[in-house]
Amino acid sequence: MDMIPSFSVDHTKIIPGIFTSRVDTVGDQLVTTYDIRVTRPNVEPAVDVAAMHSLEHIIATYLRNDAEWKESIIYWGPMGCLTGFYLIMKGNRAPKDICGLLINAFRSVEEAEEVPGAMAVNCGNYLMHNLITAKWYARRFADYLTEHANDPKIFEYPKSERLVTDDGRSFFDS
Repeated sequence: MDMIPSFSVDHTKIIPGIFTSRVDTVGDQLVTTYDIRVTRPNVEPAVDVAAMHSLEHIIATYLRNDAEWKESIIYWGPMGCLTGFYLIMKGNRAPKDICGLLINAFRSVEEAEEVPGAMAVNCGNYLMHNLITAKWYARRFADYLTEHANDPKIFEYPKSERLVTDDGRSFFDS
């Protein structure tokens, strides 16, 4: 079985940032999946699950209502490892080109007074939210993106290098 592209990223070297995970063609439309990495995997703790849920609700609402970008947004949701989010958009923009959008989206969490859709009728786990902790993560990540907006490392995935033997076997580097 082939390894999926997101597992080819060297998670021991990735830092918080905005990365192009993959670009696909769906019909005649380019669709880009972005890795929005909020914490450093395997170094920092994962994002609190209730805070992650609140970030998902608030930022999805922001993105789907932003006048400039809403027609491009397909999906916003958490990674299973709870270190970030996937953003799927129509088109293929460089990660740096959506940095401002994401700074604004995370800043919108700081301004939120409630979590949209946090009611039993709207959410499958409406009691699992933590707006206070979500605000802390949002402020931390928005500040980080603002401070590092000119650092190319926050926009370029570190890849795992593999040794391929003559008989086709692949090995991860150590």
